[in-house]
Amino acid sequence: MFTRSTIGIAIIVMAVSSTAALAQAPAPKITRIRGDIVSLNDNTLVVHRNSGDTVSITLPPDVQISAVKRIKLSDIKPGSFIGTAATTGVNGEMTATEVHVFDESARGTGEGHRAFDLGPNSTMTNANVDSVVKSTSGNVLQLSYKGGTNTVTVPANVPVVSFISADRSDLTVGKKVIATAAPAAGGQFTAQRILVEKNGVVPPM
Repeated sequence: MFTRSTIGIAIIVMAVSSTAALAQAPAPKITRIRGDIVSLNDNTLVVHRNSGDTVSITLPPDVQISAVKRIKLSDIKPGSFIGTAATTGVNGEMTATEVHVFDESARGTGEGHRAFDLGPNSTMTNANVDSVVKSTSGNVLQLSYKGGTNTVTVPANVPVVSFISADRSDLTVGKKVIATAAPAAGGQFTAQRILVEKNGVVPPM
């Protein structure tokens, strides 16, 4: 026979077990969807991906929408906080495929070095620029981040950009877009961040 106390204990145990199960549940995998905007209807953005398929992305009311503008390689200076997609050659040297410079208010965003999905052997490093050395093959950046350092060469023809504001009015048919999103039910996605082409400048990352 159950008493009030044993029922109460059982409820507490169930609640703790449920909380533990939720805590151990893996976070939803984040993906980057790159492609062309097909349509925007209410809060649903339809994108034809570079991979060839078409997906629907739900835009939450507070989703961050940004764009980029071109800046000069010479705008990257010691003390800049940047992100750079790069490839590693057989000699172990890193060569940038793009560089984006963060505003000072965004210093620390995504800091670190990790694998990236822009191409084979692609990595992303978000780090502080410790030094800039000009060379015949482009500027060589010495980078530091929590837990490590990297050296990356930025060729003169590599796109260098900084972030600018954008909004839903920029999400028009045919624009290039990169959506950072989490999988949702029915094969759809929920956007966490949107980067969209603006003034003819396509996000290079």
